[in-house]
Amino acid sequence: MIFNQLQIRSVTLSDCNIPPPFARLQELAYNLWWSWSAEARRLFSHIHPVLWNLYRNPVELLINVDREQWNALQQSDDFLSQYQKVIRAFDRYMSADRSTWFGERFPNYAGSPVVYFCSEFGFSESVHLYCGGLGILAGDTCKSMDHLGVPLVAVGLMYRCGYFEQVVDMDGSQHHIYRTHDFSRFPVSLVQTQAGRELLIKVPLGDRDIHCRVWKVQVGRVPVLLLDTDVLQNDPSDRPITSQLYVTGREMRLCQEIVLGIGGVRLLQELGITPALWHMNEGHSVFLAVERIRQMMESTGCSLEDAWKDARATTVFTIHTPVMAGHEAFDLELVKKYFGLEKARLGLSMEDFLRLGFAFPDRPERQPFSLTALAIRLSSVANGVSRLHGEVTQKTWGHLRVLATEDNNARIDSVTNGVHVMTWLGTDIQDLYEQYIGLDWPNFWKNPDEWRRLIQALPDQELWEAHEAQKARLMSFLKKRLLTMYSRHGNSPDELRRWQAMVDPKSLWIGFARRFAAYKRAGLIFSDFQRLRAICTNPDRPVRIVFSGKAHPSDREGQDLIRHLFGIVQNSELKGHIFFLENYDMYVARRLVQGIDVWLNNPVRPMEASGTSGIKAAINGVMNVSIPDGWWCEGFNGENGWQVGDGTVFGDPGHQAWVDACALYDILEKEVVPAFYDRDERGVPAKWVKRMKSALTSITHDFSAARMVRDYVEKIYAQTDIWKAEAPRRVSARIA
Repeated sequence: MIFNQLQIRSVTLSDCNIPPPFARLQELAYNLWWSWSAEARRLFSHIHPVLWNLYRNPVELLINVDREQWNALQQSDDFLSQYQKVIRAFDRYMSADRSTWFGERFPNYAGSPVVYFCSEFGFSESVHLYCGGLGILAGDTCKSMDHLGVPLVAVGLMYRCGYFEQVVDMDGSQHHIYRTHDFSRFPVSLVQTQAGRELLIKVPLGDRDIHCRVWKVQVGRVPVLLLDTDVLQNDPSDRPITSQLYVTGREMRLCQEIVLGIGGVRLLQELGITPALWHMNEGHSVFLAVERIRQMMESTGCSLEDAWKDARATTVFTIHTPVMAGHEAFDLELVKKYFGLEKARLGLSMEDFLRLGFAFPDRPERQPFSLTALAIRLSSVANGVSRLHGEVTQKTWGHLRVLATEDNNARIDSVTNGVHVMTWLGTDIQDLYEQYIGLDWPNFWKNPDEWRRLIQALPDQELWEAHEAQKARLMSFLKKRLLTMYSRHGNSPDELRRWQAMVDPKSLWIGFARRFAAYKRAGLIFSDFQRLRAICTNPDRPVRIVFSGKAHPSDREGQDLIRHLFGIVQNSELKGHIFFLENYDMYVARRLVQGIDVWLNNPVRPMEASGTSGIKAAINGVMNVSIPDGWWCEGFNGENGWQVGDGTVFGDPGHQAWVDACALYDILEKEVVPAFYDRDERGVPAKWVKRMKSALTSITHDFSAARMVRDYVEKIYAQTDIWKAEAPRRVSARIA
């Protein structure tokens, strides 16, 4: 059963002239259910394959279909049948009577929804609201919360320019392109008041008020509400606050996070939503707790201590990085500028208010105002995103849990990240599952033992052929992207043909794709260039490597690394064996994780909090070759990929890199390459396929977002009052 379906009035702004027989295409286009339904995406592709491949956005597609094409489709029995099949599947999924895990687990739940705050959301490449791992994880969380029936509302920001598009020039320099998006062509709708007017939320910002319109992204039955400052009611200098995701300017970033936190609380109030639980996904939204405390003090006359206690009791906080530079912190003078009035309303001196953001309150030296420190103090439960990350976070931040709870045994917990399988699984593997397991295969998480049995029973040859089909699509995609990039660089037709010919689908392909941050060590595999050259250029067993990823605009070291790598791609003995794909996004990621042979991950341990790209690869039968860090510490079982090194951490970074690189070369030379090229009489690498099946059985279930969501509900949320008898009603009554 589905609980608490919220009716939020909104209007779409696109002009789609859809014939009446296909009228529900509009409804389908505006629900991100299509982003994980292969049949729905095939339906949109059937409408106009060229436009679908160009936009991969059903709203943009429907706007641009001409009358002649609609007339042809109305005469097509195949299209009508396909349309009706997809609509029936959509209706079954959206039905209030659909059985869900949450409904079966908590049959008497009658409370309000959980509200999930995040600064970015990655649902699809057609909705440019994400940068990388945090946003993709948030998108997968919303999808799986919906699938499992957890009552949820999400809150974020609507970025007019999103995150940058990466263009790499001929010398490897990264350029940052910020495109102004037309939201009328996005699968989003504008939220209205009950009277049909545009909803505007007033947010205090320092010495003034600003206004935000609200957009809604519908993810199955989960509404994602996004605040947008680009409205005429604001001063021109305030309108760009929600322009760029992870804007470089520190004051602008603080303004964004005030809008997210304080504006988000006021938005939910305006819509009459009284959350049972507030989940802060990273510290960007922590000012929501400050706003709730202030409102409780003003509306009830309670003390700061009582309001603080009530706010903490219904707030949980997820930490996503062990890298200190990744924790948002601001100069004290900047915080004073924007919270001078706020601290007075809380009855605090400025000194006491600032101390709430000190990571180390007992240290005499000047400290910045840390949003992570404030969030830990204002939450009843805090968690890392893998077991190892939980341990590292406990060492770094655990002292604040003790101070906040006055409990010497209080610890920072952990829930290991997972991925939304339907979003990331390739269509050929999906088709294989439907053929041998059945249409109900997406409920694999219900019976892990049966799932393992069914995967082991898959025919080796057909599983390998499914992988080869997905790899062929990756090769075709890679050729097109290389042609586009190198033609822009001015390469001659003959040079372009040579680049195309170098993309050899019979080679072993290794993928390395992620943010180009120093600790992820994209250059580690080049530590011994001659040894790598010998591995890659073996004429009998060639190896090719494709890199992709962006460096943040302010990360000069990351951009230098891209430039250095690009020089190797073009001007070394490894030319034709090393490739770089520019503008890494969700579309590029799907192509890579579905079609590559090996997924490489070699961060500095323990700096990878979890990582999920390797999980996405593994659920497609791709072999992980990884340092024992993040999720791989829990995922590796000796048969589902390869572990690089034993996890020993050395004090000297240079020595660490050399030890790890040598361990990587050893595994490639002695295990990975031989296993890939050892074929039986059918051309199937039997030992490799055995490892593929081990990955599919062990990782698909244990590292799915379905498992992750269940862990959040039963392990994190359950530590609050939310699931206790009568708690939802009591919480709703007391929270402003």
